[in-house]
Amino acid sequence: MCGISGELRFDKRPADLAAVERITHHLTSRGPDAWGVHARGPIALGHRRLKIMDLAEASGQPMVDSDLGLDLVFNGAIYNYPELRDELQSLGYRFFSDGDTEVLLKGYHAWGEALLPRLNGMFAFAIWERDRQRLFLARDRLGVKPLYLSRSGHRLRFASSLPALLAGGDIGAALDPMALNHYLNFHAVVPAPRTLLAEVEKLPPATWLRVEADGRREQRTWWRLDYGPRDEERGFGLAEWRDTLLESLREAVEIRQRAAVDVGVLLSGGVDSSLLVGLLREAGVENLSTFSIGFQDAGGERGDEFQYSDLIARHYATRHHQLRIDEREIIEQLPAAFRAMSEPMVSHDCIAFYLLSREVARHCKVVQSGQGADELFAGYHWYPPLAGASDPYAAYRAAFFDRDHDEYLATVQPKWHGEDHAGAFVREHFAQPGAEDPVDKALRLDSTVMLVEDPVKRVDNMTMAWGLEARTPFLDYRLVELSARIPARFKLPEGGKYVLKEAARQVIPAAVIDRPKGYFPVPGLKHLQGATLDWVRELLLDPSQDRGLFNPAEVDRLLSDPQGQLTPLRGSKLWQLAALNLWLSEQGL
Repeated sequence: MCGISGELRFDKRPADLAAVERITHHLTSRGPDAWGVHARGPIALGHRRLKIMDLAEASGQPMVDSDLGLDLVFNGAIYNYPELRDELQSLGYRFFSDGDTEVLLKGYHAWGEALLPRLNGMFAFAIWERDRQRLFLARDRLGVKPLYLSRSGHRLRFASSLPALLAGGDIGAALDPMALNHYLNFHAVVPAPRTLLAEVEKLPPATWLRVEADGRREQRTWWRLDYGPRDEERGFGLAEWRDTLLESLREAVEIRQRAAVDVGVLLSGGVDSSLLVGLLREAGVENLSTFSIGFQDAGGERGDEFQYSDLIARHYATRHHQLRIDEREIIEQLPAAFRAMSEPMVSHDCIAFYLLSREVARHCKVVQSGQGADELFAGYHWYPPLAGASDPYAAYRAAFFDRDHDEYLATVQPKWHGEDHAGAFVREHFAQPGAEDPVDKALRLDSTVMLVEDPVKRVDNMTMAWGLEARTPFLDYRLVELSARIPARFKLPEGGKYVLKEAARQVIPAAVIDRPKGYFPVPGLKHLQGATLDWVRELLLDPSQDRGLFNPAEVDRLLSDPQGQLTPLRGSKLWQLAALNLWLSEQGL
């Protein structure tokens, strides 16, 4: 797990090595073990390294292969690299290192962009082709590893985080009105390629981009997720889907144990993370560490789920670490957590992941996490209303969106008024072929867009802030494709994730499976009160923080009833505004 950066000039001038070095050093937390830069005419590449897969210096980056004429920087982990290495050796390639980085470089030489579907892992990488004078950028199927871009008439820059790009300079602070509409309406989800900054974009998941030395671009989507069973699966009942799913999960967990000595699991006490613990134990992993976090109760809502995480920790005799955070520490650490965000995120558990990752990083370098299960197997409350819906878009919007368009117009100042961009995006996504069932339309949107721009980004940003590699077995592409083939009727019963829960019964105690659904709660940020409310009020009313975004009358209305102004997802509308102000401030914008 690492941080990558680079610049390609289009004006026949040498790349700005000083800017690339600034960007690279801003990525230190993502790769604290080593760093390097490499410049060659119009291209400069930078890398920060977290040593996991291969500790040897031979796997250092930027990796330069003069014989093949390729230079590479890579962030991520390719889990099936041993098999790919064997295949490449059979083709005559010789290797000077033992890790996944050189496999990626030589695999690109052998297969070009056709390498991408062969990869099982999480990745964002850049390859400079010396002889053709062009740059190739690519991102994994589910966008687990980020890649941000900044383009001007004379150069392209890229980096693993948006704040790192800002450190390179030459990027304006203007906001993108369409992205602001998405942020405030679509629960802070800003779909690629947009970001809140007008001059920064992100490469979409499952996409490659080829850039010529004169700036010409070619971009393709190389993977898509289609829904519905294969012909041979159409007669499957619950038992067949359950057994197929459990086998796929076992493979996803096991392959992510490659080159991971000290293993941890973020254990919330829910089905997903508990199942990972059970499968790791089943795979023979010893000395397994588990980590749980809790907060103060607020608004009548419990701030921890320790009774369930403790049950799993005792059942599997893990080395369990329990962390409880009080209100004072939340307020103290929120600015640092927002500095670590590439884009503002409103989910309360961002601060939970940030503080939990700080604790986990003291004990291990690799942690497994259960992100993705709810989006793949219909674990959220907005999926059942879509079953059989005559207007899937309307049903989804009513359950998920934070505001309707009229309320959005009332929230922002007139200069930010515009069309219902978020609504149009969802409507167009639902209309695409490949998902006919209304529930499948929502699952596809959530799995390929919302999951990428919220839970996956949250885990990457917060773990990488502490040099911790997070591996997410539920996002193994084979498991994701399998989930899309399982009909919704096997997912929706009994509160959702029915087929996954039935698979889990073969592994973990039923008490964790049959419990009421929980979340990763931070009640103090949902039920704003006390010192936290005072802090949010100051953040929104401080004249130095006024960027001309929000209608003062709407801010006053929200402040008059901070506990009562919740979104359909039970999030605080007031916190959403404060979070945007805080992120902009922490990025120096």
